[in-house]
Amino acid sequence: MIKIGMVIGDRYEVLEKIGTGGMSDVYKAKDHKLNRLVAVKVLKQEFSENENFVSKFRVEAQSTAGLMHPNIVNVYDVGDEDGVNYIVMELVDGITLKKYIEKKSRLSVKEAVSIAIQVAMGLEAAHNNNIIHRDIKPQNIMISKEGKVKVTDFGIAKAATSNTITSNVMGSVHYTSPEQARGGYSDAKSDIYSLGITLFEMLTGRVPFNGDTTVAIAIKHIQEELPSPSDYSDDIPISVEKIVLKCCQKSPDRRYQNAAELISDLKRSLITPDKDFVNLVDPDEESATRVASDDEINDVKKSGRLADTEQMRLKDDVLREYDKNDHYDDYDRDRRPKRRNYDDDDDLYEYDRDNRRRSSAPQQGNMEKITIAMAIVLALLIGFMVILLVGRSLGVFGSSEESSDQALGDATTAVASSTEDSSEGIIIPDVSGKAYAEAVATLNEKGFKVERADDASSTLSKDVVSRTNPLGGNRAESGSTVTVYVSTGANANASSAATTEVTTAKAEGQVTVPNVIGKTSEEAVIILVEAGLQAGNVVETSNEDTNLTGLICAQSIAVGTSVSEGTVINMELSTGPAKVTYSYTSDIAAPTEGENYTAGLSVHVTLVTSDGTTLLNTTTSDFPIQMNSKGITSPTGTITFVYTATSPTTTNPETGETTGGETKEVTVTRAVTFTQEN
Repeated sequence: MIKIGMVIGDRYEVLEKIGTGGMSDVYKAKDHKLNRLVAVKVLKQEFSENENFVSKFRVEAQSTAGLMHPNIVNVYDVGDEDGVNYIVMELVDGITLKKYIEKKSRLSVKEAVSIAIQVAMGLEAAHNNNIIHRDIKPQNIMISKEGKVKVTDFGIAKAATSNTITSNVMGSVHYTSPEQARGGYSDAKSDIYSLGITLFEMLTGRVPFNGDTTVAIAIKHIQEELPSPSDYSDDIPISVEKIVLKCCQKSPDRRYQNAAELISDLKRSLITPDKDFVNLVDPDEESATRVASDDEINDVKKSGRLADTEQMRLKDDVLREYDKNDHYDDYDRDRRPKRRNYDDDDDLYEYDRDNRRRSSAPQQGNMEKITIAMAIVLALLIGFMVILLVGRSLGVFGSSEESSDQALGDATTAVASSTEDSSEGIIIPDVSGKAYAEAVATLNEKGFKVERADDASSTLSKDVVSRTNPLGGNRAESGSTVTVYVSTGANANASSAATTEVTTAKAEGQVTVPNVIGKTSEEAVIILVEAGLQAGNVVETSNEDTNLTGLICAQSIAVGTSVSEGTVINMELSTGPAKVTYSYTSDIAAPTEGENYTAGLSVHVTLVTSDGTTLLNTTTSDFPIQMNSKGITSPTGTITFVYTATSPTTTNPETGETTGGETKEVTVTRAVTFTQEN
């Protein structure tokens, strides 16, 4: 039982309850170890008693803890204490997207698309780490007061799907994909479907499918065509409408195949909203999606794919609904999808079997031809390389080493690129002269971690990379750290650059880089795409200007520069001034300076930093006490000793009177100074 004021895990003090859901309650808490506010999600008792669920829940939460992305609510810790299972997460000061939609009725197209881009970016990071959310909905998307969009509840999704449908598919049925409603396999494209439904709701202020029961809604996801968003709002452009329709295709194969594809179209829609560029596949042309036949429904009944009693009950209820009124309960018959008729023996979502048999042989023949052609091309390439090498050694191709090297280089580009990674490590890209944000993106793409260091002696402009350690061109193991030295601008000849007026006429296809400094990341994305540019990576970095905290503080290409349309602009997001931390490694000696202290006395010892963080709180008679604390946020602290001592007794030899022996509580304080960490 969670109570306000209690401490979980010896560090998280529960301050107040801030939310509740189907499976958990969320509390605002203070992390006394790192002196920051966090959100603690606590599993409800009925789920904590299921060992199988708890085990999966912990595994998922721990795997998600490795996800660090600006559009994901980060997971800091997971644990259990006295039967209480909890996840410690980033505390977002804001509201859910659901409440935001309710507050505004519906969002503008630009705002909805901007939010969708950020959600998709968070999903892309998760999918690249083989983590599927499975419960994307506005209730699981947070919008901070600064306008940042963050996806939450990654830690619960997979565990919930495999153990219960009550609070996952059933509780989120308005956003669930057809394959999830059927209890089948779900993957990244299931998240894309749910994001499409969420975008529909942002644009129209309503969900596309509704009904009296969750089962009725689930059936509509499976068999009914998605209504067009423009039916409910006239100002939705064709590109955005078709993006929603593509996300929400019944067949996963017809949706966006990954979040990157979706992000690309969303960004493009901000630039050319009225251009019809989204490629949709017509189901009728492919002879694809069909209404389920009775035989297919019976097959589904026997498949046993749904797990647990609740999930089996959903399946049976769905099938019973299929059997009623020609499978079209609560459905506007005038808006049924046009389909050709099928016999009862037709299979759901399959092509005609005779057509497949007729088409299989030609496909196989084509594959054989392609394989033979590739083998011939490869043989010719190898032969050409051998001839060049032999000819060069014999001098047949002339003495120009440079020209032969160039020819050989051109012929072996593909081979060289494929062998860049070797057992000796990966070649470190040369990022000297690049903007810091761009350098980070380049190095991260190769699998390297980045550590920033200032270079006050560089004559380059501020925030431009002067060098790296190890140097570019060397090899290093994937995952190793590359130190990037960044110019502080102290020695740069900035005056001439700053006062140079751009007088060159803008060539066709050229655009001027706008200023996004001081904007939120969301505002910056919109500004860039409206200017005909692409928003690249956003890297978090410290910045001494407190007015820029939480805002863009640097961009990879200077304001006013003329660049080609579609140029990628990377940005830096300020996390505020650099935080200084301290450590304390010492042996705390007994309070021998205290009144009447004697060895063996029981002493209550506390060590509290000047900002109120408790580092030690114990009672002991065994000294010294070994301390090794890191990440302290204050430079000084105070050790307090409290013990009960008895004064010594003395006897007057003349009178025989004894004095002393009084017992009292003694308090001793000792000031300490911590060591600044590098």
